[in-house]
Amino acid sequence: MTDVQTLSAQEGRLPQTNVLPGAHSARLQALAAALWEAIRSGDAARARSAFFPLAAYQQLKSIEDPTADWRDRLLREYELDIAAAHELLGSGATGAALLEVRVPIRYAHWVKPDVCYNSIGYYEVPNSRLVYRERGEVRSIGIASMISWRGVWYVVHLGAVLQGEEGVVDQPAAGAGVSEYSATC
Repeated sequence: MTDVQTLSAQEGRLPQTNVLPGAHSARLQALAAALWEAIRSGDAARARSAFFPLAAYQQLKSIEDPTADWRDRLLREYELDIAAAHELLGSGATGAALLEVRVPIRYAHWVKPDVCYNSIGYYEVPNSRLVYRERGEVRSIGIASMISWRGVWYVVHLGAVLQGEEGVVDQPAAGAGVSEYSATC
């Protein structure tokens, strides 16, 4: 495991805090870089550190089997979405460069315990953007939803909050794209 992966896994075992993550932290940049490398290479394992940690999800959810839900639904969809984003890049994938991750912090909101089958609260921010350059052109894709754990943003839904059996690329756009508010949970 990389240092960022190890840190994410360790933090997932610790109790939640009510710290609102920032939009420009070095940690967020490292997690976005890991996610981008996975999209660019098509290797979803490289982005595991950017995904909401299993141990945190086990603490967060008040459902019968949070481990199975995390593995069989959330992680599977995340991996499918990474593959779809890689396919969107096409033959230019290896040369595509991440420019920035844009987090619309004005849309961040606290999700209270007992809402959406949660036993504890967390911050959620919808519709962040990965802005990149491919073949000289600036383009972007969305991150449908990120949630906080101990003051760090993690991706929980990359392509879509609700999706089927195929990967989804959230609002690909020429340029930096636009983040709009949407309530997810």
